Amino acid sequence: MSRIKGYGRIDRTRTVGFTFDGVAYTGHPGDTLASALLAHGVHGVGTSVKFGRPRGIGAAWVEDPTGLVQIEEPFPEPMLLAATVELTDGLVARGVAGQGRLAEVADTARYDRKHTHCDTLVVGAGPAGLLAARSAARRGERVVLVDDRADAGGSLTGAEVIDGRPSREFVAEVVAELAAAPEVLHLQRTTAFGQYDDGFVLALERRTDHLGTAAPRNVSRQRVHRIRARHVVVATGAHERPVVFADNDRPGIMLASAARDYLHRYGVLAGREVVVFTTNDSAYAAALDLEHAGARVTVLDARPNAPEHWAALCRERSIAVRPGSAVAGTTGEDRITGVDTVTAGKAEPLPCDLLLTSGGWNPAAHLFSHVRGALRYDPALGAFRPAEPVPGVSVIGAANGTFDLAGCLRDGAGDDAPATPAEPQITPPLVLWRTEGDPARQFVDIQRDATVADIERAVGAGLRSVEHIKRYTTIGTAHDQGKTSGVIASGIVAELLGKPVEDTGTTTFRPPYTPVAFAALAGRERGKLFDPERITSLHSWHVAAGAVFEDVGQWKRARYYPAPHENMDAAVLRECAAVRGGVGILDGSTLGKIDVQGPDAAELLDRLYTNMMSTLKVGRVRYGVMCGNDGMVFDDGTVLRLAEDRFLVVTTTGGAARVLDWMEEWLQTEWPDLRVHLTSVTEQWSVFPVVGPRSRDVIAAAFPHLDVSNEAFPFMSWQDTEADGVPVRIARISFSGELAFEVNVNSWYARAMWLRLLSAGARWNITPYGTETMHVLRAEKGYPIVGQDTDGTVSPHDLGLGWAVSKKKRDFVGKRSFSRPENTNPERKQLVSLLPADARTKLPEGSQVVEFRPDGTLPPPPVPMLGHVTSSYHSAELGRPFALALVKGGQSRIGDTVHVPVDGALVPAEIGGIVLVDPEGARRDG
Repeated sequence: MSRIKGYGRIDRTRTVGFTFDGVAYTGHPGDTLASALLAHGVHGVGTSVKFGRPRGIGAAWVEDPTGLVQIEEPFPEPMLLAATVELTDGLVARGVAGQGRLAEVADTARYDRKHTHCDTLVVGAGPAGLLAARSAARRGERVVLVDDRADAGGSLTGAEVIDGRPSREFVAEVVAELAAAPEVLHLQRTTAFGQYDDGFVLALERRTDHLGTAAPRNVSRQRVHRIRARHVVVATGAHERPVVFADNDRPGIMLASAARDYLHRYGVLAGREVVVFTTNDSAYAAALDLEHAGARVTVLDARPNAPEHWAALCRERSIAVRPGSAVAGTTGEDRITGVDTVTAGKAEPLPCDLLLTSGGWNPAAHLFSHVRGALRYDPALGAFRPAEPVPGVSVIGAANGTFDLAGCLRDGAGDDAPATPAEPQITPPLVLWRTEGDPARQFVDIQRDATVADIERAVGAGLRSVEHIKRYTTIGTAHDQGKTSGVIASGIVAELLGKPVEDTGTTTFRPPYTPVAFAALAGRERGKLFDPERITSLHSWHVAAGAVFEDVGQWKRARYYPAPHENMDAAVLRECAAVRGGVGILDGSTLGKIDVQGPDAAELLDRLYTNMMSTLKVGRVRYGVMCGNDGMVFDDGTVLRLAEDRFLVVTTTGGAARVLDWMEEWLQTEWPDLRVHLTSVTEQWSVFPVVGPRSRDVIAAAFPHLDVSNEAFPFMSWQDTEADGVPVRIARISFSGELAFEVNVNSWYARAMWLRLLSAGARWNITPYGTETMHVLRAEKGYPIVGQDTDGTVSPHDLGLGWAVSKKKRDFVGKRSFSRPENTNPERKQLVSLLPADARTKLPEGSQVVEFRPDGTLPPPPVPMLGHVTSSYHSAELGRPFALALVKGGQSRIGDTVHVPVDGALVPAEIGGIVLVDPEGARRDG
């Protein structure tokens, strides 16, 4: 074990068990998977995506580019960082071989969201962020403080002194003051992953118990906080960046600050023979701390002269310091065993089991960049930092390039900053992006296996923008979004182009700052809460009747009612025969219904429908077609005129919401002068079409006071009546070509009305039928279904509905498009029927329609397609299968034979007109 006594803030009095790659290990509450593995000497966790090279743990938090694992238990989730997975008892994980895999079992955990408003949002609970939150709280502001680590304090180890006491004591005091303030919400384990306009920030809180147990069933695993702040303070710290050299991707190589964090936070010494390769002062603290914990340490400082203060401290500890030295390469298989050093041009191998690198620091200004905050290069820091301020956003501490503790405290508290001991003068860093070596073995983005050679190829191909080079090389597109590789890539590009890095700039930081699970973004809106299931008032009756359902829009509709031992085809043939030969009943309640009222209601409908609605008389019904601006069919249905200033528009089931939105858009944005109000009444009215040659008898029996004769109740009219005091509206509309009456009743009385109709029709063996039978009946009559027989490129004329396009109206939506040359092209796809020549093959929907050449052969590939099958059914009435299809110039090709590929063979089919049953309409007219 590599646990060091006297170090760490985890609970070492308790033990939790976990499994990694099939091997059982133990850790402690407060550990991460990475710290627990390192405690057992496990550095390698997987392999790389492109070359399959070993990959290990490279950092202690979200900036780790390599330590990816797959979680199996207690919840399945792919490609998480071992450094951020908090250890729980029973955790099962494995290393990732290049990439993860989706879970085979659905994640059943709860996720939720919460909305919060505040005056000041502080992101980051390091020393600057804590004091900024305290100052805002003392001003009486509503404050939200979020931080992504398990506890506050940022990178403070406890060895620092603030206001005369250890820094961790100072942190605890500030946290306690914030907890006592009633207007402060303090959220640890919460990552602000995106900032947007007007102070809007999204933050993800990990809510499972971090003390070693899984979350209770009634607690969500993660919560997305949607925070609206008047002022956002970004105190997110900085990311240490590595230096690129040959074979810099081996397990056992990590950032210097990460090794220090593992020691002080988790009590883990990541190596015993340690080499520290640095270009700046910050890595010396790690070298001293690891030596004090028992490691033998050598420091390689790339600068010509080591900083005297740190060099003196190293001499006291017998830490060898080699100025003017660099790492040229590494050795080892599954883990580093040594480094190849170069000092004053002299190469020398140096054994080690841990290599720490520090090439400087990059301010973590991602949230600032999310709101279009610009970054500028600061030569003194060797880093890009925020430039001009953004209204409503402040960046403080290391996120703004202030890397000393006293400066961070001043940033957070201003003149009230607590005192700290004098810090040694910082020796200017050396900006070093890479050392000499083979570019093909120098990894820039370790997760993507992207090397300096890849950047050289991009520049050689003429690319100059780092945005273009990012996409060419994939650098910065992995889970870490270039936190350690992005600025390095900019520096190497600048070197190759021979220009300053400030001219190269950086790629754009975009949300999310860290990966966020889709489940967390979905929250509770999953399954039925994401896509609600709507049911009619008769749903329970359909279930009891054994109906098989299909989803139409969001509705559960009865598709067919199988008798014992019937499959769908047999059930539908039986239902079709019952309707054509007797009487059937359908639950059509899902049809969209929009109440249109107002003095200009008729004018609005005239502008939206292709045909005239203003001439419709009260008590009558008219079929109508709506088109988009392009003249293509948008929806269709019937319109009932209820009064001079009131209509009921009936739409398709799936198009109801879309049509209402479309109508409202025109009414509110283009024609606000029209005095019209629109109301959806889809759920208020239940509709039951009673269909078939005996339908008149059933309606007469159910409503004995209603005259249902042709003379009193003609086709395409409606009448109001009542049943036991309940108002009922009956419309004579047919979507089957048969005599039919549609019974409309308030949905509160739907079940009673349905049972009344079944009782009235019992003597004629009334048969409930579903949507599949409805489809067959309408297709036999050539009635198209929008969205099935149309695809957004079909005009009313293509469907044989030219009669529904008014030639009298001055204008309507889509009219201009009908005169476009393409819309009048006789070779446009048009709706026709197809009758397979063998009278037994059902043509699959979606099948392509092809044609032989005059010599009886198919054209060479790619074979030109004439069209495709849109609807296909077995017909009880015709005694054979048939189909509807969109075929080029189809209406002029009736009688021609075309071919449809089915199961590897070409099936000949004859093109016909779309009305196959009762073309004269005698059945419909009764």
